[in-house]
Amino acid sequence: MSQAPEFPPANALRGVALLPRLGVIRAQGEEAAKFLHGQLTNDFSLLGLSEARLAGFCTAKGRLLASFIGFKRTHDEILLVCHADLLPATLKRLSMFVLRAKVKLTDASAEFQLRGLVGDAVPAALPAAPWSKLDADGAQLVRLYPADSIARALWVAPAGVEPPAGPALDGAAWDWLDVVAGVPLLSQPVVEAFVPQMVNMESVGGVNFKKGCYPGQEVVARSQFRGTLKRRAYPVFGDAPMAAGQEVFHDGDPSQPCGTVVAAAASPAGGWSAMVSMQTSAAEGGALRLGAADGPLLTLQPLPYPLLADV
Repeated sequence: MSQAPEFPPANALRGVALLPRLGVIRAQGEEAAKFLHGQLTNDFSLLGLSEARLAGFCTAKGRLLASFIGFKRTHDEILLVCHADLLPATLKRLSMFVLRAKVKLTDASAEFQLRGLVGDAVPAALPAAPWSKLDADGAQLVRLYPADSIARALWVAPAGVEPPAGPALDGAAWDWLDVVAGVPLLSQPVVEAFVPQMVNMESVGGVNFKKGCYPGQEVVARSQFRGTLKRRAYPVFGDAPMAAGQEVFHDGDPSQPCGTVVAAAASPAGGWSAMVSMQTSAAEGGALRLGAADGPLLTLQPLPYPLLADV
């Protein structure tokens, strides 16, 4: 059985964490923003240099192949930060749609260093609103959603840039903060498992319903505007180790799973935290269990942000 790593209590988490699980896709060229605007769930045509975007890349059926944090380094260069285990397949599929567009897509992971800033390691100059962006000392900083009221930011810079100052923070602590914030990037075990609303992307700025078409756009819009959302993501806590892709069961119908773990990580207080995409009815009461109808008990936790109501 996996054991929880040792790191400080939640209220003491601060510092700088290496993020080796993440990679970088670079879109470069005069039509980089236009191309991504036509492929991803968010608006890239109006993306400015002082902001970032959370966005998803979907199949024609609206199922998420990957999620990204995207931002402009320059007017014709956009970086997409995603889970490294999804990068090769995602880059290959995105490249299929380039055709005659004036954009070049590459895996730029080796050219950049990525770090997570926590607590007072987040510069005061970075605006407080999530997805704000600041260029400083050769790096780009993106404000992320807080976790348990703890400030967080993504720091991305070319490989030769001096790393940010601050005490080293274990990557396991960052993983936990990412889960608690409720906005984890998708990983390989859950490819094509969800439409964006099933992981609350529309509620944390990851879907723009006013933009033009992209793969899966009709399915995503129909789910939102016809009141057909039956699954959302909810935070849970349990004593047993959890991992992305595991099934969750509800005692109201133990014969079939009611949900899937989106992402999970060990908690600094012991036990494990996770985001679970599950039927909204299962969140209204009853017992939740991990892996089987008689599996370890899970406790539903409050969502850290309000959900955008379907209309």
